[in-house]
Amino acid sequence: MILHSNIIGAGKPFVILHGFLGMSDNWKTLGSQFSKEGFQVHLIDQRNHGRSFHDDAFSYEVLAEDLKEYCNANKLSDIILLGHSMGGKTAMLFATEYPELVSKLLVADISPRFYPVHHDAILNGLDKLDFEVIKSRGEADKILSAYVSDFGTRQFLLKNLYWVEKGQLGLRINLEVLKSEVSEIGEALPSYAVFEKDTLFLRGDRSEYIGVGDERLISNHFINAEIVTISNAGHWLHAENPKDFFDAVNNFVNS
Repeated sequence: MILHSNIIGAGKPFVILHGFLGMSDNWKTLGSQFSKEGFQVHLIDQRNHGRSFHDDAFSYEVLAEDLKEYCNANKLSDIILLGHSMGGKTAMLFATEYPELVSKLLVADISPRFYPVHHDAILNGLDKLDFEVIKSRGEADKILSAYVSDFGTRQFLLKNLYWVEKGQLGLRINLEVLKSEVSEIGEALPSYAVFEKDTLFLRGDRSEYIGVGDERLISNHFINAEIVTISNAGHWLHAENPKDFFDAVNNFVNS
């Protein structure tokens, strides 16, 4: 099965991978901006997310293979590859396994290291959404607010709501599998994985996902990596400071 995508513009292929519990739609505005710079932008839904297929298998190995099959199906090579968070881990593994397909790599606010599970409250809240009872986004938000206090995070999560049919809401994500396999999200990049081409890591100045201690690890895996800090931004740096994020990405891909 081939991943669902939204393809914008024409030119050199620029592939963007969303984070955990996200979808390609999260990148629509920035994707449109990148397309105006002369790129054919591929906004991808990773498996068990968005409009892509659901499957019981879920690991970075299968996510990277999904991307390989997508590139084959769309005859893509020499791609610019950008991934955020979980998508950044997929992008790292893909680039180290298929370096011949990637011209430049960009990783947004994630390090190659191991991360402990920290999505429990969010997943528990999503699990409590009973769509036999809930008939509106507002009702879903009210239930979710008992588990996720931050309004912005809830709005991000509720983008997964859709009308299965008239009067019947559902979630696009494969919640059952994502709950059972959540530990996979924190897995480290294999110790032997190396990518030698130009790489840019972007981190939010208010985020703790890439710390000073991660810099050596990044340079061990990514020989030609630089790290840029986006000001006034946390983990969702592309949404919190889209202008500076766009400028940093644009400067790198055109350098």
